[in-house]
Amino acid sequence: MSTLVLALVAGGVIGLSLGALGGGGSVLAVPALIYLLGFSPAAATTASLVIVTVTSATALAAHTREGTVRWRGGALFAAAGLVPAALGGALSARLPTTVLTGAFALVAGLASYRMLRPSATRREESTVRTSRVALSGAGLGGVTGILGVGGGFLAVPALVNVVGLRMRNAVGTSLLVITVNSLAALAARRGAAESLDWAVVGPFVAAAVLGAWDGKRLAAKVSGDTLRRIFAWVLLAVAAFMLADVLV
Repeated sequence: MSTLVLALVAGGVIGLSLGALGGGGSVLAVPALIYLLGFSPAAATTASLVIVTVTSATALAAHTREGTVRWRGGALFAAAGLVPAALGGALSARLPTTVLTGAFALVAGLASYRMLRPSATRREESTVRTSRVALSGAGLGGVTGILGVGGGFLAVPALVNVVGLRMRNAVGTSLLVITVNSLAALAARRGAAESLDWAVVGPFVAAAVLGAWDGKRLAAKVSGDTLRRIFAWVLLAVAAFMLADVLV
C-alpha cells in the first residue's frame, strides 16, 4: 500500500474518531505517523500538531456557530497554557526517542482509562478559582507542546470541574484551548514544521477534516458510550504496543 493511501486511510480513521467522540481521537495521530508512515517520534509529534490545529480550528468554527464556546473561561484557560505549550514544543525536539515514545504511551494509556471510567457527575460551579484554572491550563499546554496531542480527553473534564462549564459547552470551549495551545507549540517548532513531508501530511490533514464530518453522522446512529468503549480499548492496545516497543 502506498504512503499516500496510508496517509488518507489513517487521516480518515482519526477524523472519524474525532467527529464521533468530540475529543481524544487525535491521540492516534502520533502512533499512526510513526508505525504506518515511518515518521520519527519528533517529526510525528510536530506533524500531529499540524493535524490537531487544523481539525480543532475547523471544529471550533462549527461550535462557535452553535453557540457552545465560552470565550471568557476558555481564553483564561488557554492563556495559561501558552508558555508551557511553547516551552514543551521547544523541549520535545531535544528529548531522546525512547523518552518521547514512552511518555506518549503513558498519556495514551491515561486517555483510554478516562474513557473507560464512568463519567463523573457534571455540574455548574458557582465559583471558579483562578489559580486552579491557571494550573490546569498550564499542564494541558505542556502536554500539547511536548507530545503533539490536542488533549481533549484532559481539557473537557478540566473545563467541567475547574472552570465550571456544562458538558456541551466544555466540548466546544476545549476546541478553543486546543487550537491556541497547538498554535503556540507549532510556533516553537517552526523549523521542524518546515522540514515535514507535506506530500504526506497534507493529505492526512484533509482526510481527517473530511472524516470528522462522517464521525458526526456515525455518532447520531451509534451509542456514544459504545463508541467510546471501542475507541478506549483500541487506544489501550496502541499504548501497550508503544510501551513494549520502548522496553524491549
